[in-house]
Amino acid sequence: MKDRFSDKASGYAAFRPKYPESLFSFVYSKVQTFGVAWDAGTGNGQAAGMLAAKFNTVYATDFSIRQLMEMPAFPNVSSFVADESAPQIPDASVNLITVAQAIHWFDSERFCKEVTRVATPGAVFAIWGYGPVDLPAQWQTAMAEFYSETVGPYWDPERKHIDTAYKDIAVPFQEISIGNSFAMEYNWGPEQLEGYLNTWSAVGNYVKKNGVNPVAPFINELSKKGLSGKLTVSFPIFMRLFQL
Repeated sequence: MKDRFSDKASGYAAFRPKYPESLFSFVYSKVQTFGVAWDAGTGNGQAAGMLAAKFNTVYATDFSIRQLMEMPAFPNVSSFVADESAPQIPDASVNLITVAQAIHWFDSERFCKEVTRVATPGAVFAIWGYGPVDLPAQWQTAMAEFYSETVGPYWDPERKHIDTAYKDIAVPFQEISIGNSFAMEYNWGPEQLEGYLNTWSAVGNYVKKNGVNPVAPFINELSKKGLSGKLTVSFPIFMRLFQL
């Protein structure tokens, strides 16, 4: 697995959007037993922390130890470094497996084999993510150009799975129909927007290649065009649910 976020761990914890409670409530409505959950690719534990309030035990795994170090402590969460496999988790023990904004980095075939190993009969497997931020209409064109043109060539190939809302990831389990839609909305100032953009893996790749950061000039450009104060930003969420 590629490690694109260890050097952004603190920024990731500070500026990445938080998943809404309504999303978890919907997932929980499909779960039969609330004994054990596994949040794979947990990052700084955004999803794991929510799961901890519902499940007796939560396993939180990530490829980056620096990301795990940013996770708050929860008495019922066990965190450890792992890639697509987690041999520390017993066979047939997990009732819910979640992967939030991370499965595009996985070898999905290998990971699904691990899901099969750890899942209890009837367990639920949930994957979700979100694309680039949506800004008010007067700023959205500039945002789209920054995403696709300025840093577009610096996205890793795995980013295509985000752009297709994970529809192109093969999952060999029974899919559950989803009628709900979810989004994360905030009132952000330029500082929050800048902090969020600096967590993008493409921005990190751009800096490594060119030695300069493209985010600050982009924010300055928006400011010259009138961006100031708070603005409403939105992150539409896409999700796929499966039952084993």
